[in-house]
Amino acid sequence: MSHSQTFSGTHPGPLANRRIVVTRPRAQAQRFIDLLEHQGAEVIECPTIEIVPMASYERLDAAIDQLASYDWLIFTSVNGVQFFMDRLRARQKERASLRHLHIATIGPATAQAVEALALRVHAVPEEYRAEALVTVLGEVKGKRMLLPRAAQARAVLPKELQALGAQVDEIAAYQTVLPQATAVQEVRTLVQAGKVDMVTFTSSSTVRNFAALFSADELSTLCSQTRIGCIGPITADTVRECGMTVTVQSQVYTIPAFAEAIGEYFEKVVSSQ
Repeated sequence: MSHSQTFSGTHPGPLANRRIVVTRPRAQAQRFIDLLEHQGAEVIECPTIEIVPMASYERLDAAIDQLASYDWLIFTSVNGVQFFMDRLRARQKERASLRHLHIATIGPATAQAVEALALRVHAVPEEYRAEALVTVLGEVKGKRMLLPRAAQARAVLPKELQALGAQVDEIAAYQTVLPQATAVQEVRTLVQAGKVDMVTFTSSSTVRNFAALFSADELSTLCSQTRIGCIGPITADTVRECGMTVTVQSQVYTIPAFAEAIGEYFEKVVSSQ
């Protein structure tokens, strides 16, 4: 499904006549799409991950039933907040049962999701990645921490916290899967015809699932003629692991900053031609 935006006046935007592929999950893609379209892009949605509940919530429910025993609650994504709160409600617990906890988040969007629930966020690292979170929590030795997040998430955060003496219960609150239907055929055709200006990735899962949609030959063709944009260094590392080259990497790991970096890149491309 593609969206295009037409502009009136003399400023069509830095992404005018640029075709950008967005691989972000459909439920979360709209803001990114709007920001790209506002700069004049034609956006093609090709979601490569879908966020779905876990088959069983036995472990998370058990943790929620013992919330009083935890010191910290750590969220690494907006999804983590949403799925955790869904289970809190399912267990018929009030938000007040979280008030004694110190809450930490990675990134401003996750912090906003927590604050929207009238809960206080006590720690957000300046750099929006798991490793940086460890540096803003203070003394964690002997502290009990609940980390509800995606299944198959990177192990670095719980490992580093445990190494500092924290007791970490890392529990899957949701999982990412390959969507049943996605615009692969359309994207494949456009890529092979050299008609895609950039493919964008907002997480390592989007990269791996996108790469899995193509044969090795197709992927190498894609790499040689298509620019790749990444929201941050972890995603960029995954792109390189898959044999692709990173063209744009946002310095601040947020959707608005990423959209802006893409616009700035194409502005430079045009001005240098």
